[in-house]
Amino acid sequence: MKRPTPSRGAMALMAAALLCLLAWPGVRHGLEASMTRHMLVQYPLLALAGYLLAAALPQRWTVRLHRWNAHGISGLFAAALMLAILMVPRVLDLALVDGRIETLKYLALLACGAAIGLSWRPAGLLVQGFFLGNALPMMAVVGNLYETSPLRVCNAYLLDDQARLGQMLVWISAAIAAAWFAWLVRALMQRDAAALSGDAAAATEPTAH
Repeated sequence: MKRPTPSRGAMALMAAALLCLLAWPGVRHGLEASMTRHMLVQYPLLALAGYLLAAALPQRWTVRLHRWNAHGISGLFAAALMLAILMVPRVLDLALVDGRIETLKYLALLACGAAIGLSWRPAGLLVQGFFLGNALPMMAVVGNLYETSPLRVCNAYLLDDQARLGQMLVWISAAIAAAWFAWLVRALMQRDAAALSGDAAAATEPTAH
């Protein structure tokens, strides 16, 4: 039985509620007090809000956006670029002391989530693999830098918090890669099974005389 999908209005309400929660000073300061929570909790939740906002867009808007986002290439490229910038340690530091940088960070993560939401399905397996093949190694390299650096790369956070974040980034990138590879194998097996069943059905059809 197919599950009912939430309406666009429900998606917009969920995105607005999540944004209000993340913008609440107590929640925001609590997440940003730790480097690990800043990058591994606040970042994904803001991207999720952007994903929900993209899902709430009217159909005519998504059609127009897809004209500029053939096969999801433009959207995933933009998302990878924004993620690369947002992982720079200086961005984390500046976001804590400069409201303009904090606002830009919020907007960039919303745009990143929206871009992934609008681009993932149109991208197909090849473009998805290219995106993950760039984003995940970048995440692992940044994580290794955080974990092994003897110096603090962010002035606002302690060295043990930095090392913990680095370890988690490496493990998360490996887990995402393994999960996507398993999903890829399953999708290819289903595709082959469907093709074989189609060929078998065609072979058993009676021929007209």
